[in-house]
Amino acid sequence: MAKANKTGKSTARLDTPTDLSGNATPEIAAALNGCLADAFALYLKTKNFHWHVSGPHFRSYHLLFDEQAAEIYATTDELAERVRKIGGKTIHSISEISKLQTIKDNNKDFVSAEDMLMELMADTKTVIKAMRAAHEVADKHDDIATASILENFIDAAEKRHWFLFEASRTGDNSGH
Repeated sequence: MAKANKTGKSTARLDTPTDLSGNATPEIAAALNGCLADAFALYLKTKNFHWHVSGPHFRSYHLLFDEQAAEIYATTDELAERVRKIGGKTIHSISEISKLQTIKDNNKDFVSAEDMLMELMADTKTVIKAMRAAHEVADKHDDIATASILENFIDAAEKRHWFLFEASRTGDNSGH
């Protein structure tokens, strides 16, 4: 039976049929929407740092942050469309993102380049952990397509983390 939305109109047109069983759709959608919210939060933070980085490695960090932001943003459409393909509903607004995100915003007027790198590394680890958890949910429901998407995104996030780690080692031989 179709549900009525706030305007009283039926949402049946948004109910995409799927062969996933039981609670698969709401559980997978919830996991992916959490990943999506964090992707938007990390994208905006990365762009913020791209716009506000300064110091001796300005050009390198400015370009690195811009490349990483573009990669992160590129995941958002695929995550949201996967939620829709399996019959779920995805994020509608900034307010929904703010409710779901686990990545903390950074509204400071100044952040050192080193602190930017460290914060983005920690946030990227958070994203990787959430994607691994979402992968477990997909595996539980035999959702191979979602698992496959997440595997590619986890690999890309690990590469971003690696680049941030290597960039943070400038002049440092401690090995972090």
